[in-house]
Amino acid sequence: MDTKLQGVGVSHGVAIGEVRHMGTAVLEPPAQRISADEGPRERQRARQAVDAVAADLVARGNLAGGEAQAVLEAQALMAQDPELMADVESRITVGSTAERAVYDAFAAYRALLAGAGEYLAGRVADLDDVRNRIVARLLGVPMPGVPDSDEPYVLIARDLAPADTALLDPSLVLGFVTEEGGPTSHSAILARALGVPAVVALPGAVELAEGLVVAVDGSTGEVVVNPDENEQAALSRDAEERRAALEAAKGPGATSDGHKVPLLANIGGPGDVAAAVAAGAEGVGLFRTEFLFLDDGTRAPSEDRQVAAYREVLEAFPEGRVVVRVLDAGADKPLDFLTPAEEPNPALGVRGLRTLLDHPEVLRTQLTALARAAEGLPVYLEVMAPMVADRADAKAFADACREAGLRAKFGAMVEIPAAALRARSVLQEVEFLSLGTNDLAQYTFAADRQVGAVARLHDPWHPALLDLVSLSAEAAKAEGKSCGVCGEAASDPTLACVLTGLGVTSLSMGASAIPYVRATLAQHTLAQCERAAAAARAAESAEEARRAAQAVLSGE
Repeated sequence: MDTKLQGVGVSHGVAIGEVRHMGTAVLEPPAQRISADEGPRERQRARQAVDAVAADLVARGNLAGGEAQAVLEAQALMAQDPELMADVESRITVGSTAERAVYDAFAAYRALLAGAGEYLAGRVADLDDVRNRIVARLLGVPMPGVPDSDEPYVLIARDLAPADTALLDPSLVLGFVTEEGGPTSHSAILARALGVPAVVALPGAVELAEGLVVAVDGSTGEVVVNPDENEQAALSRDAEERRAALEAAKGPGATSDGHKVPLLANIGGPGDVAAAVAAGAEGVGLFRTEFLFLDDGTRAPSEDRQVAAYREVLEAFPEGRVVVRVLDAGADKPLDFLTPAEEPNPALGVRGLRTLLDHPEVLRTQLTALARAAEGLPVYLEVMAPMVADRADAKAFADACREAGLRAKFGAMVEIPAAALRARSVLQEVEFLSLGTNDLAQYTFAADRQVGAVARLHDPWHPALLDLVSLSAEAAKAEGKSCGVCGEAASDPTLACVLTGLGVTSLSMGASAIPYVRATLAQHTLAQCERAAAAARAAESAEEARRAAQAVLSGE
């Protein structure tokens, strides 16, 4: 094996330690047959195992809080899917054991979704993890998961399920490396939230031997196998220099020549506020409100409950800017009381603002709750709608905000190429734009953001995506309005410089990335950022764009 391996760095920092492998997946259960008399007992075993796994996932989410909680609660809903359970029971009826019925039902569901091209097909790792946990419980064997160890280590896995990533202990897990996954996968997002150095999409990762010493650079994506003393010293020096740069860069985000670029935090609920404040966030650029609605998928939370949750976040940023995204339901976040039960392709169906316009009472309650939550607080509240396609969408949302008596700026998320192409038209109805680069890439390249086979198209460095960012930023400038980025692209320090050069007026990211972005911006002038942006857009591929921008910023 080569001594230097290259993957995709998704969470900053350097980790040096011995390899420990993730617990192996559950083996395929034997195809034993049961008698009709055993059916009721096996059906009960299956239901109990499913309920226990769902409860465990919810409990893990409650412990983890923040972004992880919403991810794990969605997984729990997946475990209890009525259609899946009906298939399990029908297989038991014709003679399968509970564990075999679960295994086969999940396999069929997996193949069905993949073949249909539905949005949930991309959640293969999540689906497999749920299956493995249920089967393990039925077989009475240890759950697949993080290994037991008294000494710190580097975790190696084919992929990491959200349930495992969410509760990693940073004092034991120095960093992790996966063979699969991408920069927008759940494991990558949660790794950044934890502040654990991580590299994904590393070919041959699972072939690294147990006990082998590796050095993981979560910034560059490089993994050094058996680094000698000189290599370890060099990596440690690099890490120390980065830490020193982080310490030196304090205060508001800005380029070295004083061009201000507010650095905001993406949060999933009140539990994420402390980390955002500690990182020096100048406010919140994306407050995801789904956590309130996922707690009980059968009905919307009360207005009073929403007021309490929103106010807790708003109070944490006096004189700061807080951008709230109204409920983004549908596609990978289905809600029984809101989203259609069956759609041929939910990602292209009724989701986001479309769902809310179909259920105006849900939107009205949320907007009224936000208005009440902001009363008397010295905060700059901004509210934006997801999945805005055109001016008509933007007008419908702005009208709903005014009707609810909301005193705030109204904005639109740019996640659909049409909104970027016609940004000036959209800005006739709203006061700001916010680019959700993950979904914008998905719709620009017709590539599901959770499907590994098309992961290369989700590189935020792709010049076509940068073109759409530029169009949006130019439109906002022409209208005298703002255009921020709240997608994961903003957490890449080098790309943050390019986005600044494209004219983006603010950057929002996971709290752990803020110090790195602040330090990198502080090392470059606005003119350098603009030249790097031009070089990236002139490239033909994401990799070429990255190299071209790095060359400009490094002065080569």
